[in-house]
Amino acid sequence: MELWDKNMKTTEVVFEAVLPVLKLLSMALIGLLLSHPKIQMIPKPTLRLLSKLVFFLFWPCLIFTHLGPVISVKKFIQWWFVPINVVISTAVGSVLGFFVALICRPPPEFFRLTVIMTAFGNTGNIPLAVVSSVCHNEDNPFGGTCYDGIAYAGFSQWVSVVLVYTLIYHMMEPPLEYYEVVEEGTEIEELTDLPTGNENDLSTPLLIEAEWTGIEDQRTEHCQTPLVATIFNSISDVSQSNIPDIESIREMPSSPRSYGCLAEPKVVRKIRIVVERTPINQILQPPLTATVLAIVIGIIPQIKATVFGSDAPLDFITDSLAMISDGMVPAVMLVLGGMLWEGPNESKLGLRTTIGIVVARLLILPLAGIGIIYLADKWNCLIADDSMYRFVLLMQYATPSAILLGAIASLRGYAVGEASALLFWQHVFGLVSISVYIFIYFKLLVTLF
Repeated sequence: MELWDKNMKTTEVVFEAVLPVLKLLSMALIGLLLSHPKIQMIPKPTLRLLSKLVFFLFWPCLIFTHLGPVISVKKFIQWWFVPINVVISTAVGSVLGFFVALICRPPPEFFRLTVIMTAFGNTGNIPLAVVSSVCHNEDNPFGGTCYDGIAYAGFSQWVSVVLVYTLIYHMMEPPLEYYEVVEEGTEIEELTDLPTGNENDLSTPLLIEAEWTGIEDQRTEHCQTPLVATIFNSISDVSQSNIPDIESIREMPSSPRSYGCLAEPKVVRKIRIVVERTPINQILQPPLTATVLAIVIGIIPQIKATVFGSDAPLDFITDSLAMISDGMVPAVMLVLGGMLWEGPNESKLGLRTTIGIVVARLLILPLAGIGIIYLADKWNCLIADDSMYRFVLLMQYATPSAILLGAIASLRGYAVGEASALLFWQHVFGLVSISVYIFIYFKLLVTLF
């Protein structure tokens, strides 16, 4: 697919690159102004309800109505690099975050936070919003197949959710040393400062519910304890008064291995305990459910013909869902504007580390992404002649850290203020960096790919 005429003027490319972000910025500014305390046309409880509508209704409808019609068994195989690219971007971001932590030297308890906030980007709301904004004009640079970008972005949702509920969930557990400090004098204060998940608690930062509504209700007995470190580390010199009794956890009555005639190896037993304490049962959230449902229906031609298409018997339902999905992007940007109005929370991370994370995530990682996608294109890993496919892959490297990380931080009771502050500054500067990189991507898609 030809993107543009290669002789197109640079000013025209700049205009086409900046225009989608200006649309999103305008909606975010409206949300910021209407949530102003002196105006209060959209108070905080309303923004919370709006974020729930996004999570439970708008977002799933958008994915379902755009992914289902275009997916097939052939395309399911062709799109294999989309989820792989999420894993690659997370791995490269982790390496960058590790170097940021080594160079900027954050407080020891925030070393893992530095790595995580650099590694895990927003692969949900922001790519979908950018693609929708780009495709809103009939004369968009990608032509009639522009909205396939929403299908590409939606197709990557499942791997992002798996990463969050496995790797990220355990990496965000409180460090063992930090947990001991809490025990010695500030445990009650820390616990009372944590959000309770009550939607009427207006002290809870809006970002906690901005992308993954209801995650606060998923707290378990050990979600705010350093479970993995307790199991795998030697803790003979650490007080046990506030650490969960791992021996009692090991002897799980529900596990038949505890009563077997052969003793279970210690390493296997420790891994099993961690797996049993991983909230895998929470993975099927509405956006992921919509993704799975769209894929299942889309790859079965008989069912697909009854659900999608102008002649389908159930087309009126699909069309209704498509009308509902149109509210996704405005609602997301209104909530984002309200979130930015709250400002950054107090952070102990340090200015140098904060700048290092923002620079690595918004400036360096997108450059690395260009190299990775260029090599993937040269190695014939990508769909031929599909500029939107490459644009979505490139965008996965250019987004700020996932807002979901703020919710995970609150859920685990680890670095809540620091995560909130980082998300605030990344989204502020991300408005500029995304505009710049959209321009760069447009130029590269014309000249390089």
